[in-house]
Amino acid sequence: MNKPQPYTGLNLQLIAGSWTEGRSGRSMTVSNPYTQQPLLEIPLANKDDLNQAYKMAFEAQIAWAALGPSARASVMLRAAQIFDERHEELVDWIIAESGSTRVKAEIEWASAKAITLEAASFPSRVHGRIVESDVPNKESRVYRRPLGVVGVISPWNFPFHLTQRSLAPALALGNAVVVKPASDTPVTGGLLLARIFEEAGLPAGVLSVVVGSGAEIGDDFVLHPVPSFISFTGSTPVGQNIARQASSGEHLKHVALELGGNNPFVVLADADLEQAVHAAVVGKFLHQGQICMAINRIIVEDSIYDSFATRFIDRVSNLVVGDPNDPKTAVGPVINQKQFNGLSQKVEQAKREGAQLSYAGESRGLVFAPHVFTEVKPEMELAYEEIFGPIAGLIRARDAEHALELANATHFGLSAAVFSGDLERGVQFARRIHSGMAHVNDIPVGDAPNVPFGGEKNSGLGRFNGDWAIDEFTTTQWVSLQREPRHYPF
Repeated sequence: MNKPQPYTGLNLQLIAGSWTEGRSGRSMTVSNPYTQQPLLEIPLANKDDLNQAYKMAFEAQIAWAALGPSARASVMLRAAQIFDERHEELVDWIIAESGSTRVKAEIEWASAKAITLEAASFPSRVHGRIVESDVPNKESRVYRRPLGVVGVISPWNFPFHLTQRSLAPALALGNAVVVKPASDTPVTGGLLLARIFEEAGLPAGVLSVVVGSGAEIGDDFVLHPVPSFISFTGSTPVGQNIARQASSGEHLKHVALELGGNNPFVVLADADLEQAVHAAVVGKFLHQGQICMAINRIIVEDSIYDSFATRFIDRVSNLVVGDPNDPKTAVGPVINQKQFNGLSQKVEQAKREGAQLSYAGESRGLVFAPHVFTEVKPEMELAYEEIFGPIAGLIRARDAEHALELANATHFGLSAAVFSGDLERGVQFARRIHSGMAHVNDIPVGDAPNVPFGGEKNSGLGRFNGDWAIDEFTTTQWVSLQREPRHYPF
């Protein structure tokens, strides 16, 4: 089969069924983080564009939901087929726009395709219930239906997958969607997916992608009267603000918030040391550590701490750092200069606080080389703040109970991992960690389309994927039938 022609016109936005320029009068340059060369210039949207997108979504959603499960499933299946047909094109865009290494880009492409295939099953998995009633001759029915219009705000780190993780389920379940992608990744975070769904046969107006500055359209995106649900993936402070807006504005909203993490990676004394080291390196440095589930704190029992540190540093020092397009590269560029500067400040702060810098690679351009600090203490910034970069901090625990105490000493609770030679001991340890997800003898970076994804505490609200996504992106209605006249008390 011949390869399809690459998508063009990605400087335009899909707004209310038409590919058009944003009308703010201002433009944004999208650049390659590694080469720092411009990829394209996008005229930004304004409030009028956003209002038009929401208005059309409200109108188009009714007919889209009424198409029935098979029609919606077929669009999902066709979209997944397009993922295959355009595999190289999509992966190349993920690398070029987000600075992903080729390994990470392939993982992201596969994850986005997997959630699309899972979403294709959702239309036929929505079930109502008949509930018994104490009232004579009454029948209670519980119907499940789409929420209506869903607003999706997606991040720059896994833009293709994390947009699709909300977009595909929402569409499959009969909702219309308006996406606001991150400014660093508007193409992979929205515009490519809009092209894919258009090619897959999604009716006009059911999906819009609005690329605009947060200062201009951010508040209106949440507060607008049309969307009944806001799905946000990003930082905890921004997510907390969205939650306040959604609950205190004139129009109350459902929200799903996937926020920051301070994810512990615990190595107990009976662990397979080599495997734990290998996992720690991958879980820390995949996509330069710019993953909400990435390891933030490596907590190791005292009796094996020194051995672990030595082997960890040796493996880190041999990572290939540089061009993300090279299949051998493990660590590529961070997303932008602001991120790079913030990581530099974290390194200097760790030094001032007394952490021992045991390894530092050579940074260049926006490639922030791996750094490893040992003897990190719980009160240090590296331990209590999310790092979101290729800086590793090793914390010494007296014993397993102290390790658990350290793991739970955070306001976050997204993901966690524990390594132990006794699997059931590992499970019992994992169940005592206050996190939405926990993994035994594996990395905390994990997502699958059929398991619940989400956090506790300041790491978010709600769950994505599988039956949990069906619950999030639909609502229930109780309809009762009184089959014979009812006796009333007066």
